[in-house]
Amino acid sequence: MLLKCHYFPSLGTSQPMWKKHHLLSGGFFSSPGLLLLFLSSLRAESEVKEIHAMVGNDVEFACLYPDRNHFSLNDRLFVYWQIENPKTVVAYYLSNESTGVHVDARYKNRAHLSLERMKQGDFSLHLQNVTPQDNQEFVCLVVRNAEKVLNETVRLHVAANFSTPVISTSGPATRDQGLTLTCISRNGYPKPNLYWINRTDNSLIDEALQNNTVSLNEWGLYDVISTLTVPWVARVNVSCSIENVVLHQNLTSVSQAEKSTGNNDSFTGNLQEHRSQNAIFITLASLLVVAGFVVAWVCRARCPHRRYRGPWTVAQELTGRIISLSPKLKH
Repeated sequence: MLLKCHYFPSLGTSQPMWKKHHLLSGGFFSSPGLLLLFLSSLRAESEVKEIHAMVGNDVEFACLYPDRNHFSLNDRLFVYWQIENPKTVVAYYLSNESTGVHVDARYKNRAHLSLERMKQGDFSLHLQNVTPQDNQEFVCLVVRNAEKVLNETVRLHVAANFSTPVISTSGPATRDQGLTLTCISRNGYPKPNLYWINRTDNSLIDEALQNNTVSLNEWGLYDVISTLTVPWVARVNVSCSIENVVLHQNLTSVSQAEKSTGNNDSFTGNLQEHRSQNAIFITLASLLVVAGFVVAWVCRARCPHRRYRGPWTVAQELTGRIISLSPKLKH
């Protein structure tokens, strides 16, 4: 078979590849720098495949030879997985060579190739315990007998669920300073979008009233804290929404200010509660007054009415009653 002749100016030589192919199993790969230069010379544009994975899960990057022919692992076979920017060795297989020497520390014991599957033309990479740092483009290169036979690029989109937003208030509202609400959500990925929404008309609240802070925590995940300051009004009905673009997910919490400010709620709910209680007391008092008037009217209508006409009149009435009872007593 006539070997193709390739040149590698980046290696400072113009010797044809067919005179160098024996280095595939020798000292050429003893230097990681030369190894990366060699693979860079073989890098070609390929269609990028898109895959998604959640933080902490496992994922597989497909790299399949079209005809799924039988591959001998001894035919100067070289399989190489790397990250492009910056160039990082993820996993590789080289005939008759150790396969873990040049792997980056972040991927040791996490990235694996299957020898049995490679024999069938399946050079897929299995990655365990996905981290936010794996949000990268991964490149698969397969070389057999000094000839490139496969080149695939897979883009991994990493995501993590944010916690449900929690809305709290910094204290009671005042007419001078208004009301300040805080929305907190943690441990998500990628960087989120945050919106404050006026639920009265479902409009977005002006960003000038907001102060948003987004930061990476020790696990490489995002925490977001947003404060909203609104003028003093009789009622505040707002919501805080966290959007995760990769997951097509919106997490929303509502603050209708229905309880006291001491327990993470707005002052207006407490005001509404007092108003309701006052209305109940006023209603009960009114009913009692009306009931009193009704009872008095009924008693006035049914009971006999007498007027005090002086002591002489009363004595005269008593004398008349005694005289009228005398005949009865005689019998």
